[in-house]
Amino acid sequence: MGFGLETFIYLLVGIIIGGIAGFFIARHFLKKELEKNPPITEKMIRAMFMQMGRKPSEAQIRAVMKSMNQK
Repeated sequence: MGFGLETFIYLLVGIIIGGIAGFFIARHFLKKELEKNPPITEKMIRAMFMQMGRKPSEAQIRAVMKSMNQK
């Protein structure tokens, strides 16, 4: 009436395969979401510069975006 060793092995293998599949599926959706909605945009960088009382040039904005994308 208890679980057999074979059933336990199938359960363990199923959990491992499900965990691996779940990791890759979650990773795929996260990458897709970050491409559509990046964590910081050029508009946000302009707003930060303006709050500091500076008018940023395009070169400054591109430099900040480049440094953010490297991290």
